[in-house]
Amino acid sequence: MGPGEERPVAAGACEGVSKLELLKLRAAERIDEAAERLGALSRAIWSEPELAYEEHHAHRVLTRFFEQEPPAAAWAVQPHYQLPTAFRAEWEPPGGRASAALRPLHVAFLCEYDALPGIGHACGHNLIAEVGAAAALGVKGALEGLPGPPPPVKVIVLGTPAEEDGGGKIDLIEAGAFKNLDVVFMAHPSQENAAYLPDVAEHDVTVKYYGKASHAAAYPWEGVNALDAAVLAYNNLSMLRQQMKPTWRVHGIIKNGGVKPNIIPSYSELLYYIRAPSMKELQVLTKKAEDCFRAAALATGCTSTDFGNVTFVVPGIHPYFYIGSKALNHTEQYTEAAGSQEAQFYTLRTAKALAMTALDVIFKPELLERIREDFKLKLQEEQFSNTIE
Repeated sequence: MGPGEERPVAAGACEGVSKLELLKLRAAERIDEAAERLGALSRAIWSEPELAYEEHHAHRVLTRFFEQEPPAAAWAVQPHYQLPTAFRAEWEPPGGRASAALRPLHVAFLCEYDALPGIGHACGHNLIAEVGAAAALGVKGALEGLPGPPPPVKVIVLGTPAEEDGGGKIDLIEAGAFKNLDVVFMAHPSQENAAYLPDVAEHDVTVKYYGKASHAAAYPWEGVNALDAAVLAYNNLSMLRQQMKPTWRVHGIIKNGGVKPNIIPSYSELLYYIRAPSMKELQVLTKKAEDCFRAAALATGCTSTDFGNVTFVVPGIHPYFYIGSKALNHTEQYTEAAGSQEAQFYTLRTAKALAMTALDVIFKPELLERIREDFKLKLQEEQFSNTIE
């Protein structure tokens, strides 16, 4: 197949409209047909907000959605996939592989569905789940009923919990859930439509200090104060900000600082997000932050451990979409907007765009090859190796 050529799609295309464009129209029609079910899915998640790793209701709603999506048993659904509130749904067109040895293209759509403490779905994760589900239905609808053998492709929906707190995607990456995926799609609600917004590379770090408990009034000299270490680390990082670039971010909290005032804390814990525009800069900033953590342990006599994970494992896109409100994410006003009927129009329009882009990847081999090459170059630029493949 030569450069710029498309995989065969269907005979009898309308004059002036390419076969691929007809498939895209079919995907959009399929999403419109399912609009009522998709809206109900989003509202069910929005109306019962759940925190990270506790999204049991959302997990049930989403897995049942795919289990009941007609025709019966079309999707192979794995509930509790690697994590209690994660899931995986797969669909493959019958006859899509001429032989068992032919590996299908793995196209994945991600769903998020955790909420924020106190203000519910103020980041619109109910809409992220809806976009992922709708786009997957659109691609499936486009590929169903193709005359002749369909392309070798597997459509995958991954339910990824705990985006707001805990790093559910990191857990899934480490469990191998992203292995063998060729390209990943998701979209996030925002105040504007954008193919790209200046996100940053992020390193989530949990730092734990271990000291020695003692009575704070009677024998304080016998203790090693783990809370002092946490406070020192916090102050060290506050001082570091004076020398940080404007595009660098370090922010965190003290999650555990002791039990009672009269007991010198033997344990403390901090959670920090370290962010920079690129992986290369992130490595520099992370080293500076780790020095701050270690210095606090050294000064107080505590021992420390830290855990973090940042990775690039699969190429993908993460556009942003307007939902009819200029309210800022993580506000009560955005929670209201995420549950509004107006948001449905923009959400389904975004799902159609993702489905159409996925069809481009499926039917334009040269596009997929260019994506893979760009991904490799990006890893080389960032001096980062893909440890999953």
